[in-house]
Amino acid sequence: MPKSKRDKKVSLTKTTKKDLQFKQQLVDEIRRCIENYSRIFVFSVQNMRNAKLKDLRSEWRHSRFFFGKNKVMALGLGKTAETEVQDNLHKLAKQLRGQCGLLFTNKTKEEVLEWFDNFSQGDYARSGGAATDTVVLPAGPLSQFPHSIEPHLRSLGMPTSLQKGVVTLIKDYTVCRAGEVLKPEQARILKLLGHEMAVFRLVMKSMWSKDGTFEKFKRKKEEDAIVDHNDEMDDAEMEEYASEEENE
Repeated sequence: MPKSKRDKKVSLTKTTKKDLQFKQQLVDEIRRCIENYSRIFVFSVQNMRNAKLKDLRSEWRHSRFFFGKNKVMALGLGKTAETEVQDNLHKLAKQLRGQCGLLFTNKTKEEVLEWFDNFSQGDYARSGGAATDTVVLPAGPLSQFPHSIEPHLRSLGMPTSLQKGVVTLIKDYTVCRAGEVLKPEQARILKLLGHEMAVFRLVMKSMWSKDGTFEKFKRKKEEDAIVDHNDEMDDAEMEEYASEEENE
C-alpha cells in the first residue's frame, strides 16, 4: 500500500530565527533615531531583568532604548568611518561589547548621568550569580511558611520537618556564603525568604552628540565586570521587547 502524502511527521520543537527583515527594521529604526535625537549613549546592564527594562523604557518615554544584537546595532550606527551614518558614530559602535544597549535622548549629558547614577532596583539573585552576603538560618520554627510548603523546602535541601503543624528547621542551615556562586536551589530558597541579592541598574559607557563629538566615560573597577551573561535576553525575549517598542 503506497504511503499517504498526509502521513508526514512535523517537529514541534522547531523555532524560527529572526529573519533579515526584522534585522533590517532594527537598522532602519536606529538610523531614524539618529536624525531625531541629539545624543546617543551606550550602556551596560547589571543583573538584566527584561520586565524592569520595560518599566524603565516606560518611564523614559521621551527617549528610545534599543537592546538587541550588538552586531546589528553597530550596523545601524556604522562600523567604520566609511560606513558610519554621521561623523564619529563608528567610535560609538566599537563600544557595543558584552551586554549593551543604546539610549537615544534629547536630555543633556549631565541629566542622563545623574539620573542613572541614582537609579537602581533590587531583585532576587539567579543561579550562577554570586552571593553578596552569608545567610544562615538558626534551628527552630519557620513561621513565615505554611505547612504545605515543607516538602518543597526539603526537596531544596533544607533540613526541615513538621512539628505540630509548623515548619521547623531541625538544625542550623547555611543557605549561602558571601562570594560563592549560587546554585538553583539556593536561589529558590533566597526568593522564598524574600532575600534580594541582585541590583538591576544601567551604567553609561560612552556618548555621541549631534555635533560629532564622542566621549568615553571612566568607570569604577567593580563596573568592569558588570555583564551577567546568565541573565542575557534570548532571541525570543529580544523579539518580544522590540515588538512592544514598535507597537507604542
